[in-house]
Amino acid sequence: MPPKSTRGPDMRVTLAGVELANPVIAASGTFGYGVEFEEIVSLARIGAFVTKGLSREPMPGNPTPRIVETAAGMMNAIGLQNMGVRAFVEQKMPRLRKIPGAVVIANVFGFRIEDCIEVIRVLNDTPDIALYELNASCPNTSHGGMVFGTDRDLLLELTSRCKYIAARPVMVKLSPNVTSIATMARAAADGGADAISLVNTFLSLSIDIETRRSRIANFTAGLSGPAIKPIALRMVYEASQAVSIPVVGLGGIVRAEDAVEFLLAGATAVQVGTASYADPRAVENIATNLRRWCSENNVQKVADLTGGLLT
Repeated sequence: MPPKSTRGPDMRVTLAGVELANPVIAASGTFGYGVEFEEIVSLARIGAFVTKGLSREPMPGNPTPRIVETAAGMMNAIGLQNMGVRAFVEQKMPRLRKIPGAVVIANVFGFRIEDCIEVIRVLNDTPDIALYELNASCPNTSHGGMVFGTDRDLLLELTSRCKYIAARPVMVKLSPNVTSIATMARAAADGGADAISLVNTFLSLSIDIETRRSRIANFTAGLSGPAIKPIALRMVYEASQAVSIPVVGLGGIVRAEDAVEFLLAGATAVQVGTASYADPRAVENIATNLRRWCSENNVQKVADLTGGLLT
């Protein structure tokens, strides 16, 4: 075995032409607009963060209760509550620009394709955004979201039209609630996506046996956390085999070793979501521990792990 490098591992990765300091990204919906974590997490020590889903107009989200803890994770039906893209640009971006090392990925959502296009038009005029994550997978809205992500033709149209007007790279967030994730990955790639991220939450149900009603006001919700990790890993592997564009893996990552599994399955980077609810510093801790793991296992470039699964 070659001697360990005294310089430490190279943790940099390139995602759709954007260089990240490391492959650990805070997932959308669990990291607010970034500024909320400014005094808790060093944004320079994580690869990037993804904003809450930004819509054309402000959205109040779904009624409560909308979060339920499960045996190995949680269910949520927040419903993409957000302040709207214009308020984000006016109120949050000026502060984000002042945070050294912050890499901002804007999550874009709309009920119609035209809504997504308008959000992107507004963001196009906003400096210091690295790329867009197109939400084609939220299971907690009656229009948009998962409706796009479960229909190949709609996903292809959404991706191609948004990519056409986008001034930055476009990453499409895929739904796991499909028969073939490879088919949907190829649809995003055929539409011009520069990267894909997967998986979003799994459509789920929890019942209160005393009231005989759903524990969620929205009736169904999205399941996330460690419970979904083995399925998410399989889907990341299948998607990475189907396309040549970068894949970002997420689903149940709570420690550095989980991140390594996703990289080996074919991911260029990973996103950490539900873990941030239990530990607000989870993303930074995972990034730190991933560097330590690479050093201890003589991995000189973290990018070399991508697609390293032996079959």
